[in-house]
Amino acid sequence: VVFEKYKQIYLQGNTVENENHCDFVKLRDMLLCTNMEDLKDQTHFYHYECYRCRKLQKMGFTDVGPDNQPVSFQEIYEAKRQEFYDQCQREEKQLKHRFMQRVKEKETTLKDAEKEASTARFHSNCIHFQLQDKFEHLKRFQQEEIIKLEGERRKLEEEIIDFCKTKAASENVQAQLCANMRKDKERKK
Repeated sequence: VVFEKYKQIYLQGNTVENENHCDFVKLRDMLLCTNMEDLKDQTHFYHYECYRCRKLQKMGFTDVGPDNQPVSFQEIYEAKRQEFYDQCQREEKQLKHRFMQRVKEKETTLKDAEKEASTARFHSNCIHFQLQDKFEHLKRFQQEEIIKLEGERRKLEEEIIDFCKTKAASENVQAQLCANMRKDKERKK
């Protein structure tokens, strides 16, 4: 009978925020007040430090070297920077070498085609016209290839410029990170 009475009064159910019927609000406030600082400290000193440590290890930064001796962060940073710079130089040389090789191959094939066309000129008129047409076709093809290769060369130069800009931007970011780390160390002292 009592249940039916409450059922009629609270048709939509009890509200948790109503302090007359529930002490949840007081319990929640008490727990938040007493445990919030511990939660902040644990988040900062444990979770964030674990995350930061994992990220640095993925990037190759460790506290100890292969011989279990402490390694400075600056040494690791300089080694990574030099490694990145060397890799950039190698890739740039490879791109230039491939481009020059392709240009030389095209030039030799076009020179061979021109020689073939020039030696064939001495044959009969019928063959002469056929070869002349072939020569003109090859000449047009050569011009198209030269234009295409020039476009590729410009594209490669733009890629090299973009690559250099990206490299400079990454060096700036790395320099800013080092400056921020120094500031953080100075603040901690």
